[in-house]
Amino acid sequence: MRLFLALIDIFTNPAFYKLTLTAATPLIFASLGGVFSETTGVVNIALEGIMLMGAFVSVVFTWLTGNAWIGVFFAVLVGLGMAWLHAWASITWRGNQIVSGTALILLAQGVTGFLMEPIFGRPGQTDIVGKIAEVKIPFLMKNRFLAQSIGELSPMIYVAFASVFVAWFVIYKTKLGLRMRAVGENPEAADTLGVNVYAVRYFGVLMSGVMASLGGAFLSVGEVGNFRELMSGGRGFIALAAMILGNWNPVGAMWASLLFGFSEAFANQLQSSPLLRVASTTKPLFNMFPFIVTLIVIAGFIGKTRPPAADGVPYEK
Repeated sequence: MRLFLALIDIFTNPAFYKLTLTAATPLIFASLGGVFSETTGVVNIALEGIMLMGAFVSVVFTWLTGNAWIGVFFAVLVGLGMAWLHAWASITWRGNQIVSGTALILLAQGVTGFLMEPIFGRPGQTDIVGKIAEVKIPFLMKNRFLAQSIGELSPMIYVAFASVFVAWFVIYKTKLGLRMRAVGENPEAADTLGVNVYAVRYFGVLMSGVMASLGGAFLSVGEVGNFRELMSGGRGFIALAAMILGNWNPVGAMWASLLFGFSEAFANQLQSSPLLRVASTTKPLFNMFPFIVTLIVIAGFIGKTRPPAADGVPYEK
């Protein structure tokens, strides 16, 4: 009975829906990055590391300049740099894409952990340095439920959802998108038709760096205003799962990200519910809930989705 009442309390609480959107936003950004990269045939598991670096760099430059948007800008630049390293290793030198991505994750974890104390004077977590102000939608503020759920959100949430439809249009409605899909399916055939396979793949990987770094910047200056060590917390891997569940389609990846955002918000609300009185020792178990949902969903959809035919296969001209 208590569980039933707790569920009613959660689903009638407007804060739950705002939390769902907030939890889904970094996943939307990063999963779109995965779609851009893998549509052209390059696996990029470095999304986790790029998100972590984006979160860290955005806080550093927000602290230095006092402007969170400048922090986001520099996060994107660093994300581009990390994505270029992955592209250089896996496209130009035809290295193992999983190894390259793993190396970048380890690099991001090492660099952010090492620089915390020299820059901020202490390890673990920074002070609040500032965040992007939320935007109110006036006509929604008249309704209490809508006002508290979607009436006042970070502008980066709107950017994330707008990016979904921009990505969909680019991939499915433009000549560039046709070339991206051709390179991801059959790079040899695309090459014989005059498509620069390397350039198209570089574009896809660099776009993945832009999107993943925006996801990381949202985690820090878009949401809480500070940085803590290992802040990405596996979201880059969940974003890859969202991309797979979404069948390498931007709109599908968005819906999958919302599902995982819903599961994270649900776990957070459930463990904090006064009706259940969850013991503090068992609360960390609720943090596993989004990952459990990820495993169940991926296991259920294996074989029902199809990656680009040349995904993960280096191309040699």
